[in-house]
Amino acid sequence: MTQTIGTDRQATATEAVLEVRDLSVDFGVDKKWVPAAIGLNYTVHAGEVLAIVGESGSGKSVSSMAILDLLPKNARISGSIKLQGQELRGLGSSKMRDIRGNDIAMIFQEPMTALNPVYTVGFQIIEALRLHNEISPDEAKERALELLRLVELPDPQKAFNSYPHQLSGGQRQRAMIAQSLSCDPLLLIADEPTTALDVTVQAEILDLMRNLRDKLNSAVILITHDMGVVADLADRIVVMRKGLIVEEGTAHQIFSSPQHPYTQELLASVPHLGVAESGEEIDVTAALAAASHHEDLVSDVSAEELARREAENRRALEAAAKAARDSQNGGSAPILELRDVAIEYPKQGRVAAFRAVEGANLVIRPGEVVGLVGESGSGKTTIGRAAVGLLPIVEGQLTVAGTDLTQPTSKKLKSLRRRVGMVFQDPSSSLNPRLPIGESIGEPMYLAGVAKGAALQKKIEELLDQVELPRSYRNRYPHELSGGQKQRVGIARAISLSPELLVADEPTSALDVSVQAHVLELLQDLQQRLQFACLFVTHDLAVVDVLAHRIVVMQHGRIVEQGTRDQILRNPQEAYTQRLIAAVPLPDPEKQRERRELRAALLEKV
Repeated sequence: MTQTIGTDRQATATEAVLEVRDLSVDFGVDKKWVPAAIGLNYTVHAGEVLAIVGESGSGKSVSSMAILDLLPKNARISGSIKLQGQELRGLGSSKMRDIRGNDIAMIFQEPMTALNPVYTVGFQIIEALRLHNEISPDEAKERALELLRLVELPDPQKAFNSYPHQLSGGQRQRAMIAQSLSCDPLLLIADEPTTALDVTVQAEILDLMRNLRDKLNSAVILITHDMGVVADLADRIVVMRKGLIVEEGTAHQIFSSPQHPYTQELLASVPHLGVAESGEEIDVTAALAAASHHEDLVSDVSAEELARREAENRRALEAAAKAARDSQNGGSAPILELRDVAIEYPKQGRVAAFRAVEGANLVIRPGEVVGLVGESGSGKTTIGRAAVGLLPIVEGQLTVAGTDLTQPTSKKLKSLRRRVGMVFQDPSSSLNPRLPIGESIGEPMYLAGVAKGAALQKKIEELLDQVELPRSYRNRYPHELSGGQKQRVGIARAISLSPELLVADEPTSALDVSVQAHVLELLQDLQQRLQFACLFVTHDLAVVDVLAHRIVVMQHGRIVEQGTRDQILRNPQEAYTQRLIAAVPLPDPEKQRERRELRAALLEKV
């Protein structure tokens, strides 16, 4: 008779749901054991969120996959893993199959690859339910719809009948959470559950996970590198580096008084929305509260203090407006200018033409960095592609580096290519895997006839120096470089022809937080040295805040607001901009709670 694991479904708040002791994971590579996790010890209680944080390669995901016994055959696991006091190590595959989904469930990072594309969402939830419970198809369907309502999908019946590709990213993530919750698990492991999502969708998923934790009293392990997400959700934090736990404590302890140098470095790398280069900090929450008439939600702040902050905001806004007027009056001809521009993706077969951008007006002057922000589908990348001549416009006027692209010709586009550069979102897919990186960097210069032979080799070495990569890397292939190093190669290639305009399309979204900080520093330094104009496309306001002189906000293909950094952050006028700012998580649990309450109030006004 086999023993059922986790039969006592009602775990009390004081009871340890999961106990991990001396857990080590090694991988057999080239006849050697390579450690991925070393001597891990932690406990998770019912109703508690334990965040395991660290960068790529720190061992945080490997340790959770060991709990589920889902590691590849070349893995060696040692130590103890107990679920409600019962040992999981050494259990057979059939017993572990019962536990997976039933007692321990997993929310994966990318729902598009975790959900089966050939089955509807409803079918996949029913499959999980009937695999672990003896219930009829009708009962399973009713339970599946109940779960889709629980995860707050706007139309549960429609989602039930939809295939994964028919749902948005946030809806897919909700559907996967519904599937994970189908058997009321004791432990929920969320592996980077919001990494692939826009900031507003991320805020919604975090709200959902918090509500579910409170309703179901499940223990939760949150695996992430985003300290803002950790501040929003975690009760306790484990910090990992190179397979080791370097620090552990409550969320308050880790954020207010980090002890280990690596934890301090990790927190210092997080871009803080509203912190200027000079060190002066904008109280974004207070500014938001004032702009949206929700001053009552800024706790522990006197009326006199609020009045002082508002007066300070007004002075800064007047100074920013004056600086903007002076710049326009004395400024040279724009590098990029859009006047009432509309951009369409042309008709393809039976699919009608799609208008992605409508009535866009935008100016970027020499040496200016403009941040273009908005959610997925807002049209920001479309404008970036049009700015480098990759997409034609259907209405209005587009001028780039003095070239009128309203009616583009191959001659115009060829001359433009030398004057604009582009840094792409995913460095792995934008670099040719068959070319050494030296050739990738030198190719634009060779094709443009700028340099060849020894002169070209010298230029490649200079560019590697500029992006702070060793010259010896010129002979390496892309797969031999880390994500941050590959993005540096992408930047070197983009600036190789000394462009007047650089378009950076989400250049840091695929990178760890500390790597992101280094790449942003590099971009900022290069822009100040080389003085190119830059259109920085992103969904992350905190990132654009570090770099941009002006911020342009897009929604549903239209520019809804634009102004200087101070104007947008100190006094956002549009409700959408206010919601976008309120959704940016803060790496501080107390301030994040305040921001979350303000965001909820803003959503009530919609």
